[in-house]
Amino acid sequence: MSLLHADELEVQELARQAVLQDYRLPYGETGGRPVEKLDYETPPELLNLVKLAVRVSGMDAGVINIITADQQHQIAAVGVDASVCSRNDSMCSKVFTSGAMTALTDASLDPRFADNPFVNGGIADVRAYASVPLVTADGFALGTLCVFSLRALGFGADQREGLEILARQVVEVLELQFKTRQLVEALDVVRRSNEDLAGFAARVSHDLKNPLTAILGYTELSEQDTDVASSGPAARYFSIIRGSARRMLSTVEEVLEFSRIGGAISRRKIRLSTMMNAVLQDVLPLSNAYDAVVTVRDAQLTVDQAQVTALLQNLVSNAIKYSTPGIPPRVEVLASIGDTQVLRVIDHGKGIDPADRLRVLEPLVRLHRDGDPAGSGIGLATCARIAAAHAGSISLAQTPGGGTTVTVDLGPAA
Repeated sequence: MSLLHADELEVQELARQAVLQDYRLPYGETGGRPVEKLDYETPPELLNLVKLAVRVSGMDAGVINIITADQQHQIAAVGVDASVCSRNDSMCSKVFTSGAMTALTDASLDPRFADNPFVNGGIADVRAYASVPLVTADGFALGTLCVFSLRALGFGADQREGLEILARQVVEVLELQFKTRQLVEALDVVRRSNEDLAGFAARVSHDLKNPLTAILGYTELSEQDTDVASSGPAARYFSIIRGSARRMLSTVEEVLEFSRIGGAISRRKIRLSTMMNAVLQDVLPLSNAYDAVVTVRDAQLTVDQAQVTALLQNLVSNAIKYSTPGIPPRVEVLASIGDTQVLRVIDHGKGIDPADRLRVLEPLVRLHRDGDPAGSGIGLATCARIAAAHAGSISLAQTPGGGTTVTVDLGPAA
């Protein structure tokens, strides 16, 4: 073997060991230290696959081996007690990187295994032996699915095929466990990130609100100053400053609310009409200004009352504000209960172009259309977060005849 080839094999082995660490195999944290016994429970999915492998092959026993740098760990075993042995003593360690199944009627007749302690009586007297490498989609061998017997037995084509299929199933279970853990860890990172975002937003909000409040206060005092002519340019400048500061303060408060909302929810049974009564009180000045008519078809929902009330307030306010000029807004709010709880807010106003319906659900996205009132671009993004917190989603479509229908999936009622 050339030095270059030896170096390549060493690099491949180090990469394989890194994959084992990513998969956290063998189960549990050993810190890379050799262990003499197993201290973890075998997942039932793997144990069932080993049982099936023993039955398919007609052997006396079967194991799933994970082979580390210096040991072989039997993470699932049928017919024998799961154990740990030195990699040097392992039969499977001699063939698991071959990429192919090894099947022997009598291992004692094979020069690779004749002196192995599992064959020569040092540990056991294995005769019939079959080993299928457990190879990931990226080509790394984690170990083997192995069946064996103390009797010399042959392996037919169907048995070989069955063992290869089961080995692929073992790899799929291990990869599913790996990906599930990755997802759980990613969700934990997102949760912590959201908590950090909320804390950061609260600090920034506090730092911005204080000077903005001071600007508003001094601007109002300046407008009341007798030295400032009410019709002069200074008064106009102060009016512009006051309006800009108020809009900025409103945006800061909406961003803070957006960072807080949509996290943990507390579901309870609540009638849609109860939440809408609160919404209609809050939007009463806007509703009166536009001469709006809002109708509600009642239903009982199981949702986070505070968050869904905030969602309804955003959607109803938008339906009123973005109505067709000169036509009193008509807004319908209804819910349907099936496999999931679906809430709909239907208006007959300006509508939203199909190309913009996904985009407006993102934070700080505003449509710049003639006659539209100013907005922060936070409202619909907040609604999307509330829907996601309820394990649901939000979508926008055209109302027949014109306008926008917002459909909110709020997850199952149970």
